[in-house]
Amino acid sequence: MTSHRAGLSPDLVERLSQRALRSRLGVGLPFVTLDSRGQPHPMLVSYLEVRAYDARTLGLVIQANSTSAHNLADRKAGTLILIEPDVVVYLKLRVLDGPLPVEGGEPFGLGYFLLEVVEVRDDSPAAWEQGTGITGTIRYAPAPTLEEPWARATLAALASPRARA
Repeated sequence: MTSHRAGLSPDLVERLSQRALRSRLGVGLPFVTLDSRGQPHPMLVSYLEVRAYDARTLGLVIQANSTSAHNLADRKAGTLILIEPDVVVYLKLRVLDGPLPVEGGEPFGLGYFLLEVVEVRDDSPAAWEQGTGITGTIRYAPAPTLEEPWARATLAALASPRARA
């Protein structure tokens, strides 16, 4: 069963705020854009690369010349998916600005996007699915230590929302 709302719940803002980032390192989050043919184009991001500023805005740092970045810049839309034992949620997002340069991220080709949360869809089991649930997360290893130059540049870029004046 899916429910809809316009912005992030306080729990989702907290989950995506990076305040508990170390406990979420190594968790992969599917992010889907639309390609030039209108087909879904998936990629994985992490809690390190996305940050909620409030219920309606997120920052995202990805490679600025990636297919996903071009799709975001061209079609201005993407969906971030959280699939974990305690939450399954789809965040429909609209680009407000980006890709913007990431200071210190030049060697890694990083770009910053400011995104608006357009719709949140919570997915919970239907009555006939009770007792069924997600048992694990998408994980990758090794998880970053946050000391890597690209990780430091990413965190700095996501420290506060920004857009072109």
